[in-house]
This record gives sequence, C-alpha cells and structure tokens, in this order.
Amino acid sequence: MIWTTPADLKAQVQKLWNRGKLLAPMVEGESLFPLRLTLKGPDSRQLSDRFAEVRDWITQLNAAAGPYRIVWRTINHRVLGNNDIPWEIWIDSPDDALGLIGKRRASSEFAEMIALTREKEPSLLQWLSMRPLHALELAESWPRILHLIAWLRHHPRPGIYLRQIDLPGIHTKFIESHRGVLMELFDLALPSESIDTLAAGTAGFCRRYGFRDKPLRVRFRILDPTLSILPTSTDQEITLTQDAFAGLDFPGEKVFITENEINFLAFPPVPGAMVIFGAGYGFRNLAGIDWLQSKKLFYWGDIDTHGLAILNQLRELFPHTASLLMDSGTLLAYRSSWQSEPSPVTVTLTRLTDEELLLYDRLRKGQWGKNIRLEQEIIGFETLREALAKL
Repeated sequence: MIWTTPADLKAQVQKLWNRGKLLAPMVEGESLFPLRLTLKGPDSRQLSDRFAEVRDWITQLNAAAGPYRIVWRTINHRVLGNNDIPWEIWIDSPDDALGLIGKRRASSEFAEMIALTREKEPSLLQWLSMRPLHALELAESWPRILHLIAWLRHHPRPGIYLRQIDLPGIHTKFIESHRGVLMELFDLALPSESIDTLAAGTAGFCRRYGFRDKPLRVRFRILDPTLSILPTSTDQEITLTQDAFAGLDFPGEKVFITENEINFLAFPPVPGAMVIFGAGYGFRNLAGIDWLQSKKLFYWGDIDTHGLAILNQLRELFPHTASLLMDSGTLLAYRSSWQSEPSPVTVTLTRLTDEELLLYDRLRKGQWGKNIRLEQEIIGFETLREALAKL
C-alpha cells in the first residue's frame, strides 16, 4: 500500500523534530501550528477496484486519530455512491505533535533552558534557536555553562590555567569535553576585546579566551659531545619548554628531525648537530623558533604519502628543510620490508621538490603496488651513517 499510514504521519513529525523545527520556534514564541501533514490516499479508480483495502485504510487512520485531526471529504462515486474519505490531516498544537512522537518531556527541558537563558544570558537565545537539539544534549550542564560564561565576563582573559577555575562543577575535563560548543557560546556572549580571533580551532581555545595553555615542549639530543649543554658526560637528551628552546644558543649548524623514538634515541654522533623528536602532523612546538631558520634542517620520516605530507607541512614553517632517506632509491633498496599504508594521502602537496613530488605521485598512484610504505625504523643504521657522511 502506498497510501499514508499513521506510521508515515508520525515519521513526518519526527522529521520535523530531527531538524529542530519543533523546538526552534519556542525561542521566539512562534508556532508552526496548526500544521498540515502530507496525506496520500486512494484515487477514484482505486476507490472502486480496492474498496476493501480503502475501508481498512480509513479505519486504520481513524483509529489512530487524536494527536492529529482528520478533515473528511465526501466523494460521489458513480458506482459506490457517496463516501467520506480522509482529505487532509492536521495537527493543531505543539503539544499534540510532541505527544505523537513522545517528546513532551524533552520539550519541557528545552523550555526551561530558554527561560534560564533569557534571564542569565539572552545573547545565547540565538544559539538555542539555531542548535536546539545540540542544546538539549547539554540540558543537564546548561546552568554550569551559563555560570562559566558569567564568570569569564567578569574575569576577562584571566591568565590562569583551566584547572584553576574555582566554580562548582567546572573542572578541566568538563571544559575540555565541551570546548567546541563553548567556543561557539563564548564568541556570542563575550565582548570582542576578550577574544583573540587569531587563535582558532579547539587547539587554540586557551589562547583565544586568555587562559594559560600547557607549555609546548621540545625534546632533543645534542649529537656533538663538544657542544654539550649539560655538565655531565651522559647522553645529552634534554626536554625544554618552547620558550626555553627558543632562547637556546646552539652553535651547531645541523638540526635533524625524526618521527621514530628509537631512531631519535639511537641517532649516531654528528659534528655540530642535534636531533629533535618530532610528533607527526603539527609542529606547534617549533613555530616561532627563529634560530632554526639559520640552521641546516633535515627531516627523516616514513617513506609513504603521510611522511611526505608531514615534510610538506614542516616546510610551511621552514621552507629550507631537506629530506633525509626519503627517496625512491632508499624505498626500492628495502623492497622486502614494504608494508601497507592504511589511509594514503591523495591531496596535492605544493612544497615538495621535483624528486619528492615524483615519489609522492608514484606512491599515491600505486606504481610499485597499492598503498606502499617503508617505515623509517626499518632502515638500517649503516644506511643512515652513509647518508649522514654525504651531507
């Protein structure tokens, strides 16, 4: 049967709920009701040929009426005579619609959120109207969120760690788990001078609103014993904050960056050099380290599309970076150790050399096989020493 059923009518109302259409008008006191639902019934021919089915369909619709109202129309059929059939279906009130899909309680919660927001933070009513279902997910936490916004308005750009906020129910995990929505709300509720608009994304949350962020750190090893920083003969592995590393007076001329921790720890001695332990995508800890611009930089990553994409990203900060052991010759020399790259990169990379770009294209097009990769930890240290000797 292709005629509208009570389940179809319920589905129409549920779709309105899923799109936020039943909740959003509540913010401004507007209403969609009375609301006419889509009704598809039998045509004149079906009324004759399938009269028993039509009668059952009418009975089914009529039995479920209550949340919706049926408007009847009398059809004068040349064979069957006058017959009343459903012509329109209406829902007269929000309460009837909510009752049909079992959402009265949720609607009441949203009404409470509207009332509290209108009293405490009316600037957020717009957000409730735009994101009503997302707002409902936050119903339990909403009073605390409003309290946090009020506190931040009275303590603009507080200069403390999130952990130091002294509000009931507000803790670091609470803020971190709601960073995305809090950014939307803070941007609406706080004065513009309290927001650093250059800090974007959840990673920039603290800087955007004036909180202290966890200090970024740089982990490195001095590879030349004559350039030791620590007054000991032990391995010169050091971890400094980004600010401390930026102030480092390193007299060497070479800096290597590698992604594999064992390669970092076992990197052989190199005159006038250090090695930095990388962290895959993202080089926030190296951004702003001006003295690296004057050093010879070498990046050693996996030979796969992601390794080349990370190299491409690093060159955004340091365009003069050279790659180390990330070439087709090295890849082909270790053919027996190839593995499969789970999710290759396919985007265009604009900061690779011609040779690197050719390698990238061959990898993403599967010239040597599908999703080929060579992890840097597979490469022997004798191969590394030979490459270093050629620099």
